[in-house]
Amino acid sequence: MNVQSDIKLPRPPRRVTRTEGSVHPEPVTEARPQTPRRRKPYKHPHADLRQDYRLFVMLGLALSLGIMIVLFRLPMQPEDEGFDLTLSEQEVVQMEEIQQTRQELKAPPPPRPPVPVEVPNDEILDDVDLDLDATLDIDEPLADLPPPPPPPSEDKAVAEEEPEIFVVVEEMPEIIGGTAKIYEYLEYPDIAKKAGLEGLVVVQIVVEPDGRPSNATIARSAGSVLDQAAIDAVMKLRFKPGKQRGVPVRVRMAIPIRFKLRNPKTD
Repeated sequence: MNVQSDIKLPRPPRRVTRTEGSVHPEPVTEARPQTPRRRKPYKHPHADLRQDYRLFVMLGLALSLGIMIVLFRLPMQPEDEGFDLTLSEQEVVQMEEIQQTRQELKAPPPPRPPVPVEVPNDEILDDVDLDLDATLDIDEPLADLPPPPPPPSEDKAVAEEEPEIFVVVEEMPEIIGGTAKIYEYLEYPDIAKKAGLEGLVVVQIVVEPDGRPSNATIARSAGSVLDQAAIDAVMKLRFKPGKQRGVPVRVRMAIPIRFKLRNPKTD
């Protein structure tokens, strides 16, 4: 079997030359290199992420620029938080009235009479001559007698009694200017605002007959910071004194104050 007969060799390009004496010029052909074929894509168009790469890069840049602009336009300092101070209903604290006992000082017992001492009668008394002719002059002035001794003094300690404090009277004390007057004197401490402290504080006071508060104590606490702020505000108030049978008296009363933070309004 001849192997060379089975292999087909490419034909060389035909070379055409122009002959002399021809009327029409003969075309000249040249061999051109073959362009390589395009490789078919080995990925499905929907699975090829490189197709949308440029779109994703542009979207990411636009999103990051938008976030940066929003952050730069935000205020650096937080707005002051408002606070809402509401007064709840007054809680009446019933105080048990303790009856005061008074101890009377007893008079010292009288001194005991002296015990008679027996004297022996062994001594013999001399006889005394009595002058019966002596006369008594009644008109003669009597000698100045010493003043009688003062009666025994009894030391009695008189304790000063404080006016009685009432809990319920006919006319209870009233704040001059109303409960709104507390807002003028009440200040929310900055420490409590930053820490978010809230709560109810009940301040117990004694309203004097002249309308001044005294003896301020905390009946219900919400923290030392809020307690002190409530006491400072209540001690600045002035009251219309309470009266019992038309007479101003000392009255004990309780003032509740609620501290509550209010969230800032959003546009």
